Amino acid sequence: MADEVCRTRVVLEIVGDKWALLIVRMLRDGPRRFTELKREIEGISQRMLTVTLRDLERDGILTRTVHNVMPPHVSYELTAMGRTLREATAPLLEWSVEHLAKIEKARADYDAR
Repeated sequence: MADEVCRTRVVLEIVGDKWALLIVRMLRDGPRRFTELKREIEGISQRMLTVTLRDLERDGILTRTVHNVMPPHVSYELTAMGRTLREATAPLLEWSVEHLAKIEKARADYDAR
């Protein structure tokens, strides 16, 4: 049992990673190209996006497809397991959006003290 609890930390690292959750959220409506993800996820560097996509692919959360067109491009899509992660984390992301203004105000009030 203790071993299982320790191993769940690996999964919680995914859930606790802000970039991973934002990518999972961005893929909710279907496949997206790297450039679309980069453009729409404010603040993420190209390197961090690449690393996070590789990690999510390795964990079975998304698939990477190379399209043999000219010019070639790559798209990313949630797997069945990735879609269940999206469903599980959607309330957390919605809570974040709903409470963002209150959190920003609380931080400003705290910092002003």
